[in-house]
Amino acid sequence: MKKFYLAIFALAAMSVAAFAQESLSDPDPSSVGNDSARQALREVSVDRFEREGSWNVRISPDFGVISGRLFDGSPAGKEPLNDADNKEIEDSKVLGVKVEFFRRGVNSFFVTAARPLPIEGVTKTVSVWVCGRNMAHQMWLLVQDYNGNNFEIWLGSLEFAGWKKLTTAIPPSPDGEHGIIQTDTHNGDRPGLRIVGFRIDCNPMEARGTYYMYLDDLRAVTDLYDVENRDEDDMSDAW
Repeated sequence: MKKFYLAIFALAAMSVAAFAQESLSDPDPSSVGNDSARQALREVSVDRFEREGSWNVRISPDFGVISGRLFDGSPAGKEPLNDADNKEIEDSKVLGVKVEFFRRGVNSFFVTAARPLPIEGVTKTVSVWVCGRNMAHQMWLLVQDYNGNNFEIWLGSLEFAGWKKLTTAIPPSPDGEHGIIQTDTHNGDRPGLRIVGFRIDCNPMEARGTYYMYLDDLRAVTDLYDVENRDEDDMSDAW
């Protein structure tokens, strides 16, 4: 009887191994598109902070006064973007933000685009150059997904001197229905992610006096596979 059970177990193991080998060798239709899409990653410019009035700043009037303006300058470590279409766009200014705190406290201030900035394709990462003045404030990226839902993603601490490139990954939706949705299997011809701006949560021990910060070169790494492989005769539903 013992030998009989061992024979049954061995046969079952061989069946599982054969099934696994067949599954691994056969292509998975659901992953073919994803594998191909990884070959269409592009770094694109979202905004270079060159236009007056394109960014707004605000803070609760109970906590302080805030102002923002453009200055001539650029981070020395910034690498040029490999984008032939936008080489002629001027890139000589940065956005400066000045906050004059009334008192110490738990507060935040916002730097937001005049209108949300769309990114084509499926965004993988977002980066921005920041001069944080070595204060232990925390910076968050504010985004809208395909369905117009708002999310905040941590960018990093501003506790560093000089310029630093802060980068964050956009977490993918686990099931296509929850989290940040960037695509729609039934209708995918409009940008999947929009940059709303930034929120800076101030360290209550350092939120005093006058604080300065500067921003430049907002970029994204995005997957443009669906955009580049869209049929030329396909109609656009943006009407």
